Formats: sequence, structure tokens, C-alpha cells
Amino acid sequence: MNNTLIIALKALPMDQTITWWNEKDFYTLLLRLGVNLFFLTVIIRLLYYPKTKRKDYLFTYYLIGTITFFLCFSLKKLDIDTGMGLGLFAIFGIIRYRTDAIEIKEMTYLFLIIGISVVNSLASNKVSVSEMLLINGVITFLTFGLENLWLLKHETRKIITYERIELIKPEHYADMKFDLEARTGLKINRFEIGKIDFLRDVAQVRIYYYSTDQSFSTFGQSGGGGE
Repeated sequence: MNNTLIIALKALPMDQTITWWNEKDFYTLLLRLGVNLFFLTVIIRLLYYPKTKRKDYLFTYYLIGTITFFLCFSLKKLDIDTGMGLGLFAIFGIIRYRTDAIEIKEMTYLFLIIGISVVNSLASNKVSVSEMLLINGVITFLTFGLENLWLLKHETRKIITYERIELIKPEHYADMKFDLEARTGLKINRFEIGKIDFLRDVAQVRIYYYSTDQSFSTFGQSGGGGE
């Protein structure tokens, strides 16, 4: 059996021998994968997670970023036209998770992760490593600036069920705000009244507060700007 395998390998032309360790694309893949994982870690673990403490999105962002990178890198080696490329982004556009709606900030981070992974995987030979690092660095620096320098306080929101329906009138705004702060223990910036159920005498109220100054349970709700 071993002799037959050796004879079969010797019969192959020299250009068909398996020499993956000598292929330029293999080392290009390793280099771009390392760059991609480095910047994903900076954005996800060092910028996003300390603000939100959401381990579920930490899991999601890492896997989506890595899968997007490998998918685009593999498709780049195939002969695909513009329509196929647009169809790839359409796939991500129709993704709907069977959970609560994704908040705008989490969706922005998701698009950021996908965008960086696509840039790192599809960069052609005309794009040097320094240019790729510059693109990743600018995006990371801008994200850092928005999170820590320019937007010093992050306003988050929660939806609660409120039973004192007699206070939902506009003239009782101050009384209702005082009651909400007394019950939640939060310094509320503002609140909005949503769905009102007169049969059960309850209303859905969305409260806004600064999450950097105070914390509130995120059980069953999106953290860091969730509902």
C-alpha cells in the first residue's frame, strides 16, 4: 500500500505536488488573519466590552468577524463578479436574530466588525500592509475617540412597566419622574411613555439615564443602550 502511494506521488507533475508551506497565499492569509484578529480584539475586548459587559455580543462579534474574513478570503480566490459580491452583503442584511431587536450601537459595532474583516481579507496586491494597517488604525482610533474622548457619558435606556397610570398625563411629568427615580434608584434624564393598556391600568415607559454613573439590571434586556 505504501509503495503504491509513493509511486502515485512520483507520477504527479512537479507543479501539482503538495507544497502548501511554500505558497505565498498561505503566508498572506496568516499575516492578514493576525492583523484582523489584533484589531478585532482591540475594538471588541478593549473598547466595546468594558462599556457594555455583554459576553453574548463578545461571542457573536468574534465569530462573525472571523467567519466573514475566511469567507471573503476564500471567495477572493474564485472568479466572482460584482453581483456575487453585492449578494454577499445582502446575506448579512437579511440576518434576523430570534431575540430582542439589536440596538443601534450593537448593530454599528456589528457592521464595523464585518467591514474591517472584509477590508483585511479582500485587500489586493495594490494595497500594501502599511495601508491596511492605516485603515484599521483610523477606524480603531475613531471608535476609541467616540467611546472615551468625545462621548464621555453613555446614555442608555430601559423599558419598564408602570402601573400608576394616573401620572401619565403631561401635567404630571415632574411627579412621574420623581416616582420613577424613587423606585429605580436612578437619576433619570428623561422618559417617554409608550404603549398604554387601560384594561390592566399599566403603561410601557422608556427611561433614559447615564450608565457610566449608575448601573441597572439588564436581565432579559439588551445591555449598554438596550431596552
